[in-house]
Amino acid sequence: MGLLIVACAAFVGTHFLLSHPLRKPLVDRIGERPFLGLYSLVAIVTLAWMAHAYGRAPGTAPLWPVGDGLWALASVLTLLAALLFVGSLRGNPALPDPTGRPKAVPAPRGMFAITRHPMMWGFGLWAIAHILIFPQPAQIVLAATIAVLALVGAALQDRKKRRTQPDFWPRWQSVTSYWPFAAIANGRAQGAAAWPGALTALAGVALWLGATWAHRPLAGWDAGVWRWIAG
Repeated sequence: MGLLIVACAAFVGTHFLLSHPLRKPLVDRIGERPFLGLYSLVAIVTLAWMAHAYGRAPGTAPLWPVGDGLWALASVLTLLAALLFVGSLRGNPALPDPTGRPKAVPAPRGMFAITRHPMMWGFGLWAIAHILIFPQPAQIVLAATIAVLALVGAALQDRKKRRTQPDFWPRWQSVTSYWPFAAIANGRAQGAAAWPGALTALAGVALWLGATWAHRPLAGWDAGVWRWIAG
């Protein structure tokens, strides 16, 4: 467990350091492309270390009982995570214009009306769901690492983009929210705009069904709706 904690800390810590305080000085010193190579190498090495340490962590009894109520909650969270992830892949108005021209700030729609960081919240909700229904210490450490990387990383991204996109990001923040549904709750985004669209909804549900079905051949137990169908 100690090795796993150190490996997870190295994975998250190097990611944050290289993405934020060390990025500019290193790019200035060695150039953009060598920096990206260094960044990728460090990420691969620390990820492999984390996976190795997780594989060697001892199995233990669950820290709390997991019944149908927690399974139902985790299933809803992972479905929302799948919808957020798929919705983040199309129509992101926050992507910079390759021409460098200033961009108008559109009304947020789809998953971006729910949160301006739908992909990161997708990973975060996935991690939280797995902590709920697989409460073993090694799994909690691993899932918490993913949640911290995604959700703290999203908050740090806000700070960074306020500096790098000063003509767009502050205005985009004013009509969206970091926390899911917060912009809708306080009236900055319209609830009807949060509908993901038929294709995104179908793709998200398909991803959720496929990923939860894969738990049986890969992990040996049923997840999501398959838990009740198989049972």
